[in-house]
Amino acid sequence: MTGLPPDTGPGASSTVKLWLCANDDLPDAIAGVLATHWLDGPEKETAERFMFERDRRQYVVAHTMVRRALAMEAGLVEPELMIWRSPRGRPSLQYPAAGLPRGGPELDFNLSHASGYNLLGVVRHQRIGVDVERLDRDAGSLGTIARAYSAGEQSWIGRTRVASEAWKRRVLRLWTLKEAYSKARGLGLGLDFDSFAFTLADEQGVLGFQAPADDTAGAWTFVELEPLPGVLVAVAVQADGGRLPGLQLFHGFPWKRTEPQLLSLPEPVRDSGNGLLIS
Repeated sequence: MTGLPPDTGPGASSTVKLWLCANDDLPDAIAGVLATHWLDGPEKETAERFMFERDRRQYVVAHTMVRRALAMEAGLVEPELMIWRSPRGRPSLQYPAAGLPRGGPELDFNLSHASGYNLLGVVRHQRIGVDVERLDRDAGSLGTIARAYSAGEQSWIGRTRVASEAWKRRVLRLWTLKEAYSKARGLGLGLDFDSFAFTLADEQGVLGFQAPADDTAGAWTFVELEPLPGVLVAVAVQADGGRLPGLQLFHGFPWKRTEPQLLSLPEPVRDSGNGLLIS
């Protein structure tokens, strides 16, 4: 099954596409069948190593979702997708010698999953990183996370009462953005989270970004979403070419190309090198 052709038209190839799928969106029996036929050897081995069934199920749903969505985007069959993993674990699609049958020669994707939710981001011609978190995380673990942030970010968090809902939201907003950016760079937790900093609006939105010293990308588009109550999503997309045309948000397992929620993207944010500057 390959689904319908992707959208076309000016700028369509650079549209950011997100799939948000809860574990419950894919029944256990179907997930098991898809995993048997679609996942490659390393993925199957990883799935078998999980001690708890809930963690194995999360992994299976997430990785079958990736293969289904990429099959629709690239025009390939799910089990024939060759996924290469960097030494730091970042997956990328290996292109066939003849190129991708659908959508052009370049495609980047990134996956995140947390507590029953799976998020996949796909974009053409750029690098993308995504992260999803739930607001009901333990306050103690969030306190540990916050200590890894820059001094300015910790000061911003400190304007709210510790362990309050506002405090949790600020900690997790920064965490999802930092995770998304680091994953887009292919560095994961190998990038010190106090080596770069965000300036955020109190409610939603990135006002400024101070990049780490080794970032040569020039500009990034950052998106914050709360697609479901208590579920925070962040997206980081390399944006050297200027403003991207938009974002499509799909809900549920991608059996077919359903009508997405269409969202505009903010202007790219640049680090001026002498303070924060919004491009």
